[in-house]
Formats: sequence, C-alpha cells, structure tokens
Amino acid sequence: MVVPPLLRAVIMGPPGSGKGTVSARIIKHFGVKHLSSGDLLRDNMQKKTEVGILAKSYIDQGRLIPDDIMTQLMLNELKGLDQYNWLLDGFPRTVAQAEALDKECHIDTVIDLDVPFETIKYRLTARWIHPASGRVYNLEFSPPKVQGIDDITGEPLVQRDDDKPETVSKRLQAYDAQTKPVLEYYREKGLLKSFSGTETNKIWPHIYTFLQTKLPDVSQKNAATHR
Repeated sequence: MVVPPLLRAVIMGPPGSGKGTVSARIIKHFGVKHLSSGDLLRDNMQKKTEVGILAKSYIDQGRLIPDDIMTQLMLNELKGLDQYNWLLDGFPRTVAQAEALDKECHIDTVIDLDVPFETIKYRLTARWIHPASGRVYNLEFSPPKVQGIDDITGEPLVQRDDDKPETVSKRLQAYDAQTKPVLEYYREKGLLKSFSGTETNKIWPHIYTFLQTKLPDVSQKNAATHR
C-alpha cells in the first residue's frame, strides 16, 4: 500500500474573508492539524513564555512582530507535527517568513480566499452593538427592528472602533500591502490556488473538491465508525 505524502498547506485571506469558517471545515473533513499564528501567539502571551513576552512588547507598542520571532515560534511548533497533515493560518505573512518556511519544509499548496474588499467591508461594518447588554446586531443577518435602536431597551446602538469603516479600510490596506508579495511568491512557484467569491458557502465546495484530490474525506469515515 502506497502511503500518500503528507499535506503541507497554507490558507490566506484578508480579515473577514471567512478564513476561520473555511479552516474549521477543512479540519472537520480532512482531519488536518490546524496551526494558527494568532492562537499560538495568544497562548504564548498567556503562558508568559520568552517569545510570548517579547511578542507582547511589540503588540503593546502597536508594532508588527519581527519576522525572526514569528518564524521561530511557528517552526518550533511545526517540529511536533512532522507526522501529520497540516494547515498553516496567519503565517507566513511576509516573503522573508515564506522563505524561512521553505528552508524547513516543502509547501504543497496555498489556498487563497479571494473575497472582494467591498464585500468584506460590508460584512465587517454591518455589526452594531448595544453596549449595556452586549447584544450584537448584524445589519445583514440579524438587524434590529428599528435601525440604530436596541430591540429590547430602545436605546441607541453603537459601532465598535474595530468595525468602523475607516478602521476596516486600514486593516484591509495593511493586509494588502503586506500579503500581496507573499501571494506573488507562491504564485511564481505554482503553488497558489485562489478561490474567488462573496459567500463562504459558495466558495467552500470548490475548496472541498480541490482538497479531495489530495486527501480523503475522513468525516464520512468517522461517521460510519460511529454508527
């Protein structure tokens, strides 16, 4: 029996592109290990590890964490996953990080969620909250009965700073500036697979079909054994 080579995949996409949802579905269907740089950073900061303390000092100053710190953090973690298929999320974010990753392992595929910025802006700026209760409304999925007013108290709703159009625009521009060169880097290597669309549920079947050419769907197998 020929054992298929292990899958080494990266998922990329701007904030609000549905990356979390897609990653969760890939894990469920294909049983890959998911390594998120954000989760790993939070974990290290919570545990106050050497890298965690260092990373926090940069974040507190509003600065980007240097490439060598991020690379060291991620590569250390990957050492424990050499027997598994894995999916990297949030790394590499710069060409220097991508090159450092290449030295350690061969990446098979880079899944790029190509969602129009206008869609993301609309998605992220549609969130409004009632500060006193924490109730969240989404103008698209769960709007208040009266625009700008909380259903229960009749008090005005506010928008978090993070969800304000100008903040969202800045975050998207920063992603674009930082990540475009990484997408180009992988495109030139023939590894980039872009999936375009405005709805995660419509993009997902294409990603699923693509990954089925590389890995079996374990969710059906698991369902069968649990019957």
